[in-house]
Amino acid sequence: MKLSIETLRDFLEEKYRLYNRMEFIETDPISIPHLFIKKEDREIMGFLTAILAWGQRPTILRNARLLALWMDDAPHNFILSFTPNDLKPFQSFKHRTFNGTDTIFFLKSLQRIYRQHDSLEEVFIAGMQEHSNSLRHAIHHFRNEFFSISHPRRTEKHIADPLRNSSAKRICMFLRWMVRKDYAGVDFGIWEKFSPAWLQPPLDLHSGATARNLGLLIRKQDDWKAVEELGKNLRILDPKDPVKYDFALYGLGVFEGFNKHYNQAFLNT
Repeated sequence: MKLSIETLRDFLEEKYRLYNRMEFIETDPISIPHLFIKKEDREIMGFLTAILAWGQRPTILRNARLLALWMDDAPHNFILSFTPNDLKPFQSFKHRTFNGTDTIFFLKSLQRIYRQHDSLEEVFIAGMQEHSNSLRHAIHHFRNEFFSISHPRRTEKHIADPLRNSSAKRICMFLRWMVRKDYAGVDFGIWEKFSPAWLQPPLDLHSGATARNLGLLIRKQDDWKAVEELGKNLRILDPKDPVKYDFALYGLGVFEGFNKHYNQAFLNT
């Protein structure tokens, strides 16, 4: 089925408005940073939760909440001031392949960054400025900065590198949370120097399948080339805020079974 741009835009706008609502975030990883008010707390917990965001949602939420509790529910204050003794509980942390060694390094790297910068945004913006607003290079720049201190080699796998053609889904999702700001208040929009137009979609199994069924994505692999292809097509629909359609693509796949019955979905609209 070949859809006109207008029909596709109208369909995705409708689904975006449906799923971009607070009612849908109770079981979503973004619900964790929503527990906090302070900008830096939301940023830190958004980043750590996004890093853990693979596997079953209840487990993701439980483990992210545990990290927050061990930081006394004051992540920014903890990151700035923790001592080696404060890190002992984190030695036992485990989420899939993300273990205590990884956790402790992440906390140490965040401490160094926050003692030098007001926000993680500054690190990403530096990468954007160096590479003509290329998100691919901005993520690579952030990754290099994050691992610029001594670290276990195994820990590098937990931040993807788009220059190695990874889709960097979790980082793209984190950036969507921090950058986008709209009427619904689901995404935070607390990074004011970072334009939503620069974002790329957080591509996963569900959104990728929906995008392919809608003709927005041809590439079969869920890699960075696919991310850029999908992002380019979403910009045709909305050049200023292309990643808002992530709500529609994900919601259609997860909540409506769209990828099993996508022809019927249009007949019912």
